Amino acid sequence: MTKVAPQTDPGREARLGVICGLAAYLVWGFFPIFFKLVDHVPPLEVVAHRVVWSMVFLSVLATVKGRWGDIRAAFRTKRTLATLCCTTVLIATNWLVFIYAIGKGEVLQSSLGYFMTPLVNIVLGYVFLHERMQRWQLVGVLLAVVGLALSAIRLGTIPWIALVLAATFGLYGLLRKTVPVDSLVGLSVETFLAGPAAAIYLVLLGVAGRGTFLAGSMGDSAVLFLSGVVTAIPLLIFTAATKRLRLMTIGFLQYITPSIHFLLAVCVYREEFTASHLITFLCVWCGLAVYSWCTISLARKLPVGVEAAAE
Repeated sequence: MTKVAPQTDPGREARLGVICGLAAYLVWGFFPIFFKLVDHVPPLEVVAHRVVWSMVFLSVLATVKGRWGDIRAAFRTKRTLATLCCTTVLIATNWLVFIYAIGKGEVLQSSLGYFMTPLVNIVLGYVFLHERMQRWQLVGVLLAVVGLALSAIRLGTIPWIALVLAATFGLYGLLRKTVPVDSLVGLSVETFLAGPAAAIYLVLLGVAGRGTFLAGSMGDSAVLFLSGVVTAIPLLIFTAATKRLRLMTIGFLQYITPSIHFLLAVCVYREEFTASHLITFLCVWCGLAVYSWCTISLARKLPVGVEAAAE
């Protein structure tokens, strides 16, 4: 008797995808609150703990799921390994600058950086993938550029934190799309590549008597230990969301994280928000509105199933 494969309920899968997407972006949105707990710890030390404990957590997860074969295969494939070496540098830089921004009271810039990421992705796709840039997409990018230029002129400084966060995360996403591995395998390889150097750095800090873990308060040690789990879990949940949702839905959910960062910076941490900041954000928000409108228009013109295939 032939077994019939169980049919999945598209509606249920979509609802599960939305739940997973919301969960991932909400966790990322409240990252500033979590890492503010250790804003007195040097950013490099926090990132080193984030890498080491992520490596430990992912090792356990890979064992439970039986994924060590896939991880070893990724290490043996030269092109995959070379690309993941680059993504390791990019994500580590992103983490370092993000932690630095939180410690320096620049959550507003982290918000701006992640708001800019979709527009940066358009430019990267145009430059590296030779994707056609639609007229209104170009308008959206130019609005963001105008906002940044006005900020630099009026404030006398370039918002480098926002630019680095947007550029590193955009390039990270671009390169990860070219690697034929899933989130668990890719993140595992990245943490295994950076892990030894991070572990050596933490050992040296401990020997020199300058380490925080187990030397400071129990609260600091707990936050540093949990940073690995907090890093890995939303990425894995996000992967589950991308498998169940349309690309356009994911695109709109991604605004949740920088919106929460913005509200935390202005309403909770009382960071300075001047007229110059408002002009910059308005330009970027207008650029995102144009980008979103263009995305919706293009999606409506595509035949059914094309968008899903593009994912």
